Amino acid sequence: MEQAGKAVVFADLTGSTGLFETAGNVVATQIVTRCTQSLGSHFARAGGVVVKYLGDGVLATFDDTVAAVEACFRARELLQDINTTQFRQAPLAFKIGVEYGEVVEKDGDCYGDAVNVASRLSDRAEANEILIGESVFARLSDVQRLSCSSLDRISVKGKAEPIRVWRIDWARTAETTITVSIDAIAAGGRSVPSQRLDLDLLDQHLKLLPTDGPLVIGRGDEAGFVINDPRVSRRHARIEWKGGQCILTDFSSNGTWVSFAGAAAPVMLKRENCMLHGRGEIGLGATPDDFTAPTLSFQVIDEF
Repeated sequence: MEQAGKAVVFADLTGSTGLFETAGNVVATQIVTRCTQSLGSHFARAGGVVVKYLGDGVLATFDDTVAAVEACFRARELLQDINTTQFRQAPLAFKIGVEYGEVVEKDGDCYGDAVNVASRLSDRAEANEILIGESVFARLSDVQRLSCSSLDRISVKGKAEPIRVWRIDWARTAETTITVSIDAIAAGGRSVPSQRLDLDLLDQHLKLLPTDGPLVIGRGDEAGFVINDPRVSRRHARIEWKGGQCILTDFSSNGTWVSFAGAAAPVMLKRENCMLHGRGEIGLGATPDDFTAPTLSFQVIDEF
C-alpha cells in the first residue's frame, strides 16, 4: 500500500441535534444532507478529494495544504446560503480539524496518524473553529501564520504527548498587516514607542516587553507566570506582542475573563483572544463575581 503526504480535513456539522428537535426528522435530514454535500462539492472544487461522508461530517484530503486551509475558511460561507426557518431556529456551523502527514488510501478510505489527529482536532474545535496541527502550520506562509492563534499544546486522545495546535483566524490578517505597515511608516527613522505590559498578582510582578516573546500563564512548571490554583489549567493562557498589540489568548478548560477599567462588563474568553489595552484585571478559571478567583492586574503602557 502506497503512502503519500496529504492534508487531511475532518469537518463536522454542529447544531444538528437542535435542528432535529425543532424541524423534525425529515426536514432536518434534508438540511444536514444539503450542508454536508455542499461542503463536499466545495472541497472538490478547491482541489480536494472527498474520502467519505460521516453522517453530519466530511472527510477529505488535499495535496495542497494551503488550498485545504483556505477551503476550510470559506466553508462557513456555504451555510449562509441555506436560509430556511428551521435553520435560523437551530443555527448550524462547521467545526474543522486539519493535519498533514502520510496516509494510506485503501478501499475508499484513508488511514494514518494525520487522519487520527485531524479527527481529534475536529472533536476539540468549537463551532466555526478551524484547528490545525504543527505540520499544517509549518506549511503556511508567513502572512497566514500571523493570523493563527496558538493554543499551545493540547492533549489529544491516542497521542502519548500533548501536541501543538493553532486556531485559524484569518479575519486578523488584513488588520495585522495594516498595523505593521503603519507602524513602520510612522517610525520613518524616528524613535518608536517603548511598550510594555505590567502584570501583578499579590507578590508577583512581571514586565513583558515586545522583545520578550510569549508568556504562558498557568500552574504548570513550564509557565512563565505560575498560579497554583486548581481552577487554573497547567497552560491556561498566553500573552504575546504582535504588530504592536498585546494579545491575550485563552486555551484553558475553565475560561478567562478580562475586565477593562471603565467597561460595563468583562470580556469572556474560551479558547479565544483579545487585545489588552489600558488597565484592568484578568480573572482565571472562575467568573469575576467569585472573589476567590485568581485575578491579575494588568496595565499596557506606551511610552513615547
